[in-house]
Amino acid sequence: MKMPAIRFRPICSGLALLAALVGAAPCRAGDLLAGLVPVARSQLCITEGALEALPDARFSIGVAKLRAVLAARGPQAVEARFTYLGPTAEMAPLRSGAVRQQFGLKLRAADGCNLVYAMWRFAPEPSLIVSVKSNPGVHASKACGTSGYRTVTPRRATPVEAPQIGTTHRLSAALDGAALHVFIDGRPVWDGELGPEALDMDGPVGIRSDNARLELALFAPPLAGQGVCPHGAGAEEE
Repeated sequence: MKMPAIRFRPICSGLALLAALVGAAPCRAGDLLAGLVPVARSQLCITEGALEALPDARFSIGVAKLRAVLAARGPQAVEARFTYLGPTAEMAPLRSGAVRQQFGLKLRAADGCNLVYAMWRFAPEPSLIVSVKSNPGVHASKACGTSGYRTVTPRRATPVEAPQIGTTHRLSAALDGAALHVFIDGRPVWDGELGPEALDMDGPVGIRSDNARLELALFAPPLAGQGVCPHGAGAEEE
């Protein structure tokens, strides 16, 4: 059954206080998030891990590491509606050695070395972290590794809590030029400027998870054409 486009007018109308502080930015973000449509499995490129298809255009993540992007580029807005099912049976550390449970969105994901992350960290410390990974001229994850990360300081941010097992949430992000706006359950949690290096990247939106079991549906702007998934070494990312 085809799912209708979803509308996000409450994101704009419900931000009177924030709108007073930052002008029209929340409403522009609401416009970018309006009209998102479900993403089908055929529109996704899995660069690491696996997604299990569920009914109603949903997916299940049960692996320790999942990395995926849309096959085609489009406007930089994305939302995941997910149910958190707890940590994975097997926990995998990051290349840095840190072990985190987290789920997040990717924007301008040119490749595994050049992209933007908006990550909701569940454990060990709940937080919403935005980072830019920039390695100009380097495109293979094996070559860039953990180099090029910069945590972005927000203009405004609010504390976030870890989701409880069995609860369902919405994580949304919209990029307006170099300004990123992130929402959890329609509530603004992060707002800031990414810097010029983010504008030098060009790629689709996507998702990332580490050590978290989830069921989710992904929404993005309608795509005008069909893209091509990356192949070969270096398609994955850290």
